[in-house]
Amino acid sequence: MAAKISTDSPLNVKIQVPLFGGPNLHIQGAMAMKRFLLPGFALLLLTACSSEPAKTSAPVVKDPEFVAGRTAFQKMYAAARGWHADAQIFRITSALTKDSKGHDGKSAVWQAWFASATARSSKPYVWCGTNASDVERGISWGGEDSYSPTNTSTRAFDAAFLKADSDAAFQVALKHGGAKLLEKDADQPVMYLLEWNAQVNAPTWHVIFGDSRTTYKLSVLVNASSGEYLRAEK
Repeated sequence: MAAKISTDSPLNVKIQVPLFGGPNLHIQGAMAMKRFLLPGFALLLLTACSSEPAKTSAPVVKDPEFVAGRTAFQKMYAAARGWHADAQIFRITSALTKDSKGHDGKSAVWQAWFASATARSSKPYVWCGTNASDVERGISWGGEDSYSPTNTSTRAFDAAFLKADSDAAFQVALKHGGAKLLEKDADQPVMYLLEWNAQVNAPTWHVIFGDSRTTYKLSVLVNASSGEYLRAEK
């Protein structure tokens, strides 16, 4: 039997479909239209969403990191041991940056020189913890140079001798003229140099109040093994 269609109103179309052995099934026209419209509507939404431009997150700006000399040395030491297993340090220096004046015995940039007695060569490494420097952030290194174990000015030493860190040396330097300089000039830059001192048979911190190793107002020497004050140079 053919289906009967009645149109009581445009929005309420009834379709009567006879079923075998049972009553007629009445399907509301509005519901039938929804079944046809929903899939197309969902496809339209997907198309609209996919047409939106991809969102990009803003780059993360890291805060500068200021560390003492021994901490920086340990960061570079692992890299130096990857270069040669017998690598030992013979010098470490701090560098001044726009965001670091070297106060409190800390700096955002440290450079260390390591030597390999078996390879008779040396290699410089740099640790940088700031974006306010020409050096790339992290650990970097330079080319190799010749090295002589008998050269007293570049004597390598075991890291176990480095017991008093640069922040402890800074406190000693304050008691021997450094505090007066900072009272006069709070922006007074402070640099640090660590080398082996043959006179005391130990590595020595040079706490330098100035812009360079050659032009300074005060340089205080501190034993890096015992932490004792040695002398002041002006």
